[in-house]
Amino acid sequence: MLLHSNIIGEGPAFVILHGFLGMGDNWKTLGKQFSDEGYQVHLVDQRNHGHSFHDEEFNYQVLSDDLKMYCETHKLNNIILLGHSMGGKAAMLFAVEHPEMVSKLIIADISPRYYPGHHKDILDGLSALNFDQISSRGEADKILQDYIPEFGIRQFLLKNLYWKEKGKLDLRINLDVLKENDSGIGEELPMYTEFQGKTLFLKGAKSEYIVDQDKTLIKKHFPNAQIITIPNAGHWLHAENPKDFFQSVMAFVK
Repeated sequence: MLLHSNIIGEGPAFVILHGFLGMGDNWKTLGKQFSDEGYQVHLVDQRNHGHSFHDEEFNYQVLSDDLKMYCETHKLNNIILLGHSMGGKAAMLFAVEHPEMVSKLIIADISPRYYPGHHKDILDGLSALNFDQISSRGEADKILQDYIPEFGIRQFLLKNLYWKEKGKLDLRINLDVLKENDSGIGEELPMYTEFQGKTLFLKGAKSEYIVDQDKTLIKKHFPNAQIITIPNAGHWLHAENPKDFFQSVMAFVK
């Protein structure tokens, strides 16, 4: 099955992979900016997210395989590949497995190392949404407040709500499968894998996802990597400081 995407503009292919519980649509504003610079931007929904298909299997290997099939179907070669968080891990694996298909790699706020599971509150909050009783985004937000105090994170999660039918809300994500496979989201990049191409790691200044100790590991897998810190931003660096994020990405790809 083929991944759903929103394709903007013309030019060299620039593929963007969203993070856990996100969707390509989260990148619409930046995607438009990249396309204005002369790229054909592919805002991809990964499996079990957004408008893409639901499937019982969910791990980085199938995410990498999905992207390969997507690129082959759309006849994309030498792509610029950008991935955030979970999308960054999927992008890393794709690049080490298919280096001939990636001209430049951009990883947003994630390292190749293992991360312990940390989505429990979010997944519990989403599981608490009973759409037989909830009939508005406001009501859903009120329930999520008990689990997720951060307003910005709740707004990001609420983008997954849609009207399944008249008067009936639902979630686009395949919540059951994502809950079941949550522990795999933190999986490390396999040992002894390497991508020699030009690579940019962007870290949020206020985020702990990439720390100084990660730099050796990053260089081991990505010997041609540079690491840049985006100021005034945490883990959602592209949303919190889109201006500096955009400029750093453009300086690298140009």
